[in-house]
Amino acid sequence: MAESTGREAVIQRLRDVGLRVTGPRLEVLQVLAAGGHMDVESITAAARERLGTLTSQAVYEMLRHFLETGLAAKFDRPGLPAVFEVAGPPHQHALCVRCGRVENVRAEAPEPAGESLRAWRMGEGVEIIFKGLCPDCASAPQG
Repeated sequence: MAESTGREAVIQRLRDVGLRVTGPRLEVLQVLAAGGHMDVESITAAARERLGTLTSQAVYEMLRHFLETGLAAKFDRPGLPAVFEVAGPPHQHALCVRCGRVENVRAEAPEPAGESLRAWRMGEGVEIIFKGLCPDCASAPQG
């Protein structure tokens, strides 16, 4: 029942933003909805397991539509492929500087100090990235 409910929710999300429900779109959005931050190759591999065939190019195109409609969010990792997640409430990210793992962080974004940005027209949001070592990398021997 939970999978059916989850599937129905994903179908409704696609319909709500005006996207036609197709097998590949449904599968890619379900992969994203399962949680975590995934790059295009990981998304493609996970969706391909259930669909049989799916190209990375098709996934790039779907993700572009998901980003344009607000269904997905993209996080750029310096020197590594970007990762994607289902869009949700505003949040910040923690980035492992060794392996590139990304986790969501609930943290309030600060307001700019005093007059430092008074000539700026803000409105694109705030992004704070906490950089460090994830638990796996922190406990692994360096070498």
